Parts: sequence; structure tokens; C-alpha cells
Amino acid sequence: MPLLPRRRKRNWDEQPVEPCEVMLAGDGRRRFSKRAIAKAVALSPSGPVTVVTIARIHGTQFGLPNPGLMPTKQEMKARHDWVGKGVDAILAAGAEADGQVAVTRKTTKTLARIARTRAVKTIVIDETPYTGWRRFVEGDVGTELAKRLRADGVEVIVIPYDPNDPKP
Repeated sequence: MPLLPRRRKRNWDEQPVEPCEVMLAGDGRRRFSKRAIAKAVALSPSGPVTVVTIARIHGTQFGLPNPGLMPTKQEMKARHDWVGKGVDAILAAGAEADGQVAVTRKTTKTLARIARTRAVKTIVIDETPYTGWRRFVEGDVGTELAKRLRADGVEVIVIPYDPNDPKP
């Protein structure tokens, strides 16, 4: 009896590749603000909105990925909840929406790759709430994304941080 090769089941869903007009992006530090959701809906009168956030891998050990540096189940659940609430808010406003959580070390590079894959025209992203040294070291994903996608003609709209902004 010949041995048949086993087909391995994938542990992730396929990445959506359908074109969309607007991408509501998050850097994975906090959930989407109501102002960002409203702006994304306003910019997408006819096309779908994709909602993307990042679950960050925090580094490597000895050049190899370490399971202790991967996002925990609680972090992944939180990111899925943020995306779900964002998609629900967009659907309630009457626009089409889909969402995904990307796991990566390089937030800006991954968001830019998703934007190019989906042929996004506009990205709406919340500004990072951090200031001072932390912002200098970690950077602001919105401004870095605008620099990276400038040549592709993608408009990046950074929603200013407001500590009093109600969360969806």
C-alpha cells in the first residue's frame, strides 16, 4: 500500500485581495476611533471599506522567531474584537466592509503591502497617542505609511489623537 502525502491544514484564513476604495488601518496599539470610522465611511460612497489592524510580533531571539514573542491569545482576541467592532460600525453606517488582522514585525511595511494588494486609494489611520521619546523611538505609523505610499498615489489621512474621543 503506497503512502500518500498528507495535506496539511492551514492555520490561517486566506488574505482578501478584492479591490477596495478605503482602508481603515490600525497600528495595533488601540482600537479605532469613531472619528476614523466616520471618515472612512464618508470617503467610500460607492466601494467597500477594508478594516485592518496589526498584531505585533515583538522581535526574534538568535535570529529565529520565538513563540514567547508572538501575540498571545488575549492580544489576538482583542485585535479581532477591534476589527469586528469597526466592521459592524461601517456596516451600520450603510457601507460594505471586510476586515483582517495581520501578524507582523514590520507594521508600516505590512500595511503598505496590504494597501497595494487591495488597490486602495485612501487610507484612514488614527495618530499614535504617544509623545516624546516613545514616539521618536517607535515612530508614527501614519506619517511613515504616507511616505512609503506617496509614489503609489495613495492618500493617507491621519486622524489626530484626541484623549476624549469615545471608543466604538
